[in-house]
Amino acid sequence: MEQEKDNTGLLRPLQEAGLTYSLAAILPAVLSLVASLILGAMNAANGTAAKYLSFLLPQICFAGVALVYFRRSKISPRETYSPCKWTYFVVVLVMEFGLLFCLGELNGLFVLGLEKIGYKRTLTEDLLPPLAGWNLLPALLIIAVLPAIFEETVFRGVLTGTMGRSGWSTAAVTLISGALFSLFHHNPEQTVYQFICGVCYALLALRAGSILPSMLAHLCNNALILFLTAFGGLNEEGALLLSGGGYIALVVTAGVSFIAAILFLLLSGKRKGARGAKGGTRFFLFAAAGVILCAIEWILQLVEGCV
Repeated sequence: MEQEKDNTGLLRPLQEAGLTYSLAAILPAVLSLVASLILGAMNAANGTAAKYLSFLLPQICFAGVALVYFRRSKISPRETYSPCKWTYFVVVLVMEFGLLFCLGELNGLFVLGLEKIGYKRTLTEDLLPPLAGWNLLPALLIIAVLPAIFEETVFRGVLTGTMGRSGWSTAAVTLISGALFSLFHHNPEQTVYQFICGVCYALLALRAGSILPSMLAHLCNNALILFLTAFGGLNEEGALLLSGGGYIALVVTAGVSFIAAILFLLLSGKRKGARGAKGGTRFFLFAAAGVILCAIEWILQLVEGCV
């Protein structure tokens, strides 16, 4: 084992990355529980403050665990936020158009399948704080800007970056990253969409050699959803308010855009041949606590939506 550590130099970062995922899952759950107890005692458990905290607390935890990771693993943050070619930022805009208006509809089909077993969709107004007027500004900061920075640092900077540097294949890194990203959100009705986003953002970070493009993608995704909701572009269930020929044209154009963006990423950028998934057992061992907790929360959300 010591010889393997000397040869790769990456077993410790993989261990730390797995631990980072567990802490990123556990700490928000603990803080949310404490916050809900305090807000409940104040009869404000369902108020605006509670909704803001539900988005803010995870970002605080992400910032903390990312800082600990970089200190303990000896990985320089400069590798994570390094500059990249401007073309990847153009690809972001094309890819996000496809994600939101084509693959978002694919997620809707998955939700229809859940509804067949009795699942009831969560109304958008039940999740988001007020967005009218100047309320949109703090919502953009907490729901769009902060996740673009801190979620991307953890999921694409720490997890995807560490797996990529350890010689794992692009397919393994992107699929595992997508699964962990989707599972973390433990929202049954967003499972497919979050998985696809996680895969695409991981591929973007690997090819660009930086998480700056994926940060922009995450920002555009969340911000556009907020704008569409605030200005009446989405219904109460979060579906696009468009039908007929315009709807078909939008979905087809978005689908073509998404395919073009993915093909560009697959055929260009930084690529290294897989050298074998070193340290996989250690990574998943330390990530297991977070995976189990997120899986339990996903199941509980599914059961709650069905009763």
